[in-house]
Amino acid sequence: MITIDNTIISDDLAESFFVCNLEKCKGACCVEGDLGAPLEKEELRNLEEIYEKVEPYLSEEGKQAIREQGLYIYDDEGDFSTPTVGGRECAYAIYDERGILKCGIEQAYNDGKTDFKKPISCHLYPVRITKYEQYDAVNYDRWEICAPACNFGKSLNVPLFEFLKGALTRKYGKKWYEELELKILEISKA
Repeated sequence: MITIDNTIISDDLAESFFVCNLEKCKGACCVEGDLGAPLEKEELRNLEEIYEKVEPYLSEEGKQAIREQGLYIYDDEGDFSTPTVGGRECAYAIYDERGILKCGIEQAYNDGKTDFKKPISCHLYPVRITKYEQYDAVNYDRWEICAPACNFGKSLNVPLFEFLKGALTRKYGKKWYEELELKILEISKA
């Protein structure tokens, strides 16, 4: 385990390889699971502020799910998450012309319509953060649907923490990420 400030980071972030391979998985992380994407409380306001700009990117089914369930839901686990279409894919997910699921929020961001990229839980995936009173546990969420990403990352020699540099920096800051790099380097030399 690696400790930085109020975070405890699993060694898996340094020891595992990962690069998303959407051609193989087709964006399965946007559809598999029991709930939509986890949301932080601060992100609820983001969704309220940007929805008008994101809505044109969404599927009719996604828009209908949002009309029925709201921009976000208070889920069975006592947290906030995105609504889903028929208990399956995230209501903000859209299929591209190749049948790959992508994020409608991120598409709006890429087109310069909003400055909110997407929920941090999506940006960080396959890392999940569990918040405790004194610290955040930063763990790799291994899932069979990501096997192609593990293989691809290994073939490119890209460790998980490097693949997630942008997301981890967004979540914890540049200084935190630089400290993570240093600690991983120290461990690798030991």
